[in-house]
Amino acid sequence: MKKYFKYILMALVAVIFIGTFVFLYIKSQPQPEVYDEFTLQRMDIRKTTVVTGKIEPRNEVNVKPQISGIITEILKEAGETVQEGEVIAKVKVIPDMGSLSAAQSRLRLAEINRKQAQTDYDREKTLFDKGLVAADEYDKIAQALRQAREEVDAAQDNLEVVRDGVSKSNASASSTLIRSTITGLILDIPVKVGNSVILANTFNDGTTIATVANMNDLIFRGNIDETEVGRLSTGMTMKITIGALQDLKFDARLEYIAPKATDQNGANQFEIKAAVNLPSNATNIRSGYSANAEIVLAEAKNVLAVQESAIEFDGDDTYVYVIKGEGDKQTYERRKVQTGISDGINIEIRSGVKPNERIRGPKMIATEKAEPMAKHGKH
Repeated sequence: MKKYFKYILMALVAVIFIGTFVFLYIKSQPQPEVYDEFTLQRMDIRKTTVVTGKIEPRNEVNVKPQISGIITEILKEAGETVQEGEVIAKVKVIPDMGSLSAAQSRLRLAEINRKQAQTDYDREKTLFDKGLVAADEYDKIAQALRQAREEVDAAQDNLEVVRDGVSKSNASASSTLIRSTITGLILDIPVKVGNSVILANTFNDGTTIATVANMNDLIFRGNIDETEVGRLSTGMTMKITIGALQDLKFDARLEYIAPKATDQNGANQFEIKAAVNLPSNATNIRSGYSANAEIVLAEAKNVLAVQESAIEFDGDDTYVYVIKGEGDKQTYERRKVQTGISDGINIEIRSGVKPNERIRGPKMIATEKAEPMAKHGKH
């Protein structure tokens, strides 16, 4: 029994050894080369680029006060629509003590001059009524009285403006009422009641009370690389996509290309602006949305094309391998072709092959190392 078991074990070892040898021999044999096959097809090819940017209003205005003071009331909120001239906030003036003292002094002096002018007028009128003075002398005294009264009114207005920011004579146009300078949407109100604000002058830009923009006139603003800017021209159309709005798409027209580049992370970029053509259902677009603009740099319609992977590039020349024959008798003819534009997947074939000819593509076997196409198959 042990003798038979020994023979069986030796037979199993021999079978395993022979099987392993046969398997390794088969695996070491070169596999047949199989290629994809392509035929020329008529299609539209577009060479495009995508520019990343933002959607912004064309006109965005910062509303600032005409006087310095403290915010006492805010009548609008961000997101509300405001008309030109409509009041957004009110400011209480904190008067400068020097200016206030000067205004008060001016009013007191004007009152003194008015009282003196009134006394002179009363005396001159009594003499005029008795015929003791000439009419021209009386007219001069009356004119002086009118001027003195006007100076009192002007001094009173000046005091009220310095002290309160508004006078009785110009209450409707008070500088304490902060009004919108354009009609549009309020994007931001960065101040609160109680905040101090200052007017713009030589030393500062002034406090922004509100930011207002016309959201019916939007632009796309982005940057394009210097390698592609030479293909752009004003008037070109582009397709804008806003990912935040469920891939909302609409058209835009290029209207500005910066004449000077800016350095961004070591690359020269040129700013572009495009007028946005909003669809009627685009009512929820907000300022600052990130967007992508697809620009068609070159286009060829209804041209013969093939997948770019079938093209062999040799210097400035391009070649394809035209399939001849069938089955085991299949051969490949290397042929020079003239190509046109490419979209990265398909490439235009202008001459060199006929529409009904088959073209060899890349190898379908991934186990072998890739070799130059010119070495595959027969020539």
